[in-house]
Amino acid sequence: MDQALSLLIPGLAVTGMFIGGLLVGRRIVRQPPAPEDVLTDARIEAQRILARAEEEARALAETYRDREEATLEHRKVEMVTMEDRIDQRAATLEQRAANLAQREELVIDKERAVSEATAEAARAQEEARLELEALAGFDSRAAKEELLQKVEDEARRDAMVLVRDMETRAREEGDRRARRILATVIQRMASDVVSETTVSSVALPSDDMKGRIIGRDGRNIRTFEAITGVDLIVDDTPESVSVSTFDPVRREIARRALERLVEDGRIHPTSIEEAYEKARTEVEQSIRDAGEWAMLEVGISRLHPELTTLVGRLRYRTSYGQNVLDHLVESAHIAGMLAAELGVEGTEAKRAAFLHDIGKAVSHEVGGSHALIGAEIARRFGEDAAVVHAIEAHHNEVEPRTLTAVLVQAADAVSAARPGARREALEAYVRRLERLEEIAQGFDGVEKVFALQAGREVRVVVDPGVLDDMSSKDLARRIARKLEDDLQYPGQIEVTVIREYRAKDYAR
Repeated sequence: MDQALSLLIPGLAVTGMFIGGLLVGRRIVRQPPAPEDVLTDARIEAQRILARAEEEARALAETYRDREEATLEHRKVEMVTMEDRIDQRAATLEQRAANLAQREELVIDKERAVSEATAEAARAQEEARLELEALAGFDSRAAKEELLQKVEDEARRDAMVLVRDMETRAREEGDRRARRILATVIQRMASDVVSETTVSSVALPSDDMKGRIIGRDGRNIRTFEAITGVDLIVDDTPESVSVSTFDPVRREIARRALERLVEDGRIHPTSIEEAYEKARTEVEQSIRDAGEWAMLEVGISRLHPELTTLVGRLRYRTSYGQNVLDHLVESAHIAGMLAAELGVEGTEAKRAAFLHDIGKAVSHEVGGSHALIGAEIARRFGEDAAVVHAIEAHHNEVEPRTLTAVLVQAADAVSAARPGARREALEAYVRRLERLEEIAQGFDGVEKVFALQAGREVRVVVDPGVLDDMSSKDLARRIARKLEDDLQYPGQIEVTVIREYRAKDYAR
């Protein structure tokens, strides 16, 4: 503080002298005094200013000193209080540490006691187990395995009983509903039985016409076969000629051309070409008419012209003797009636069923499954995604995900499986029956297998000493699943497992 005053006083003196000089200058301007008076007045004024400055500085210094002393005193009090608190907390922590140490000792003692008690109990349990094993005659591991085996057998038996009951109820309910729906649909659906082959016969007015058809040195028949792409069979059959080819459209064109030539009587290469062109035009028109008739019959509108033509081409294609176009019309009607019986909108199902075999119209030209080919054709010509999915899923190349796809599968199966709808070659028929018996014979416990009702029922005779009643039920289910995975067939196959136990004895 004294150092600050020593620095402040000279500054105040200089300031006072400057101010005094200004005042003296003003007085000089106003009234020029004598030099001695001016100097005296300046000194007096400077001393008075200096005294006032010293008093103010001293007052400020005392005020500052008092404030600092009060602040220091307050801080000393706070530090003393904080030290007291720290001492109290330290004492509390020491007490807590002592308590924790005591508790830790207690816990260690309890753990030691518990460990000793557990070891004693384990020893007692082991001694009891050994004593029981000695009394029972076998060890605990064998008893545990036997108990687990019994529990497993009981659980398996209970599960088989539960599965049998659930399957029985579900099958009874499903069969009842399906039988009612399908019976209603089939009763409402009446179709002709159509069977076609790869050969068409053309009646002749007389056997002399065969010579005209053959021509000089076979010229006419060679020209006819080259233009039409078919084979003419001129055999010993009286008054008829056969047209043979696997392409139904080409066979129909050749048949019409030959009929026209026979009717005209003039047969030579030029007339053959003219008759072929006229017959081709007629068949193309009949294809379009057949497609439009099928659309009108089903009640479908707004079909792409190319799809209409492809549908019409199916008039000349057959599947196992069933006309494919008639099959499409029939499937569409069945799908619509199934949807009506289920209480859903049937327009989409009818359209998908009507187009589900569209791939057969070009399957001989494009490689692949007719279901996938048909789906690609329908997609290309702007059909709805649900219709495309139903087409590609109707033979399970794609997993069916919609009700429409399931309805198309059902309609296709009903139309194909109804009596008289399709025929099957004898070799394929026998091969299918042998495959049915082979699959069923491959299961353990099976003694004999019989395929009945044209392969629609399989009866399996099992060894009663190997399988019980519950296992026989499970065997029927496994055989049915195996047939579903390995075979392709229309309709359904009933699997019957027969278990017969006979006890014999003789009285002597």
